[in-house]
Amino acid sequence: VLCGIPHNTDGATGEHGDLLDIIRARMGITRFPDLLAEARAHLGRPQPVVPDRQEPRKAKALGGTPAAAARLFAASNPITGTLAETYLRSRGITQFGANGALRFHPKCWHREEGQTRNIPRPAMIAAVTDGAGAVQGVHRTWLAADGQGKAAVKPERRAMGHLLGNAVRLTPQDDILVIGEGIETMLSLSEAIPGLPVWAALSSGHLGAVLLPEGLQRLYIAIDRDPAGHRAAEKLSARASEVGVHVRVLEPRLGDFNDDLRANGKDALRQHLAGQIGPEDRHRLPS
Repeated sequence: VLCGIPHNTDGATGEHGDLLDIIRARMGITRFPDLLAEARAHLGRPQPVVPDRQEPRKAKALGGTPAAAARLFAASNPITGTLAETYLRSRGITQFGANGALRFHPKCWHREEGQTRNIPRPAMIAAVTDGAGAVQGVHRTWLAADGQGKAAVKPERRAMGHLLGNAVRLTPQDDILVIGEGIETMLSLSEAIPGLPVWAALSSGHLGAVLLPEGLQRLYIAIDRDPAGHRAAEKLSARASEVGVHVRVLEPRLGDFNDDLRANGKDALRQHLAGQIGPEDRHRLPS
């Protein structure tokens, strides 16, 4: 930036003002950067060096890369005998999924909202995978020290990696699939109907965007009883119908199916589901 430019008066014309005013009037230059460049040349000062334009850095995946998510999942332990198992049992869940999508990490970094310091805490780790089975992200649920519930921290849960279109595939799908939001919600359905193919999308926003597998004939959408859950179900239902997949919606009595399981037990939940499942799938209900 130029500073200390002398004020001048032209004795022949009576023009007065600073150097920039005179250059503007005599040379017709209007852009301020061009005025500065001409003034520098008039005063014999060097032009500023403009650094070479660098290629913009590629933005990281929100909350971490798929590679980082895969490393965290690989570093975690099988769920059996861990605080993650204790936590799920405290939610009335004894079926942990047949795909090994849930693991446990005893010291998973957590950062409290508004803080800059990370603290290691025990956490349940869920793999978010794509259609080929590759880990694209993880979902972390931080646990209380005794496993009897989530840790008293904010946030209690956090995801990392590429989530859109992917899901926590808790059990293998066949010609039918049940998709809902929460991990505990979907495991509650497996508790009531063992062997039911269930995936967790992790949120209402991601529920509407899950990529459906090829060969799927019937889709059940397990909704939470809130406006966001209903909107997500409508979006996913429309996408499924466009490709010829028959859709049914499963609705809980309470806020979600884990609330139903804990309040009423798995037998009552099974009876409630029996009234919503299509006749072609009733054979899946335990006798």
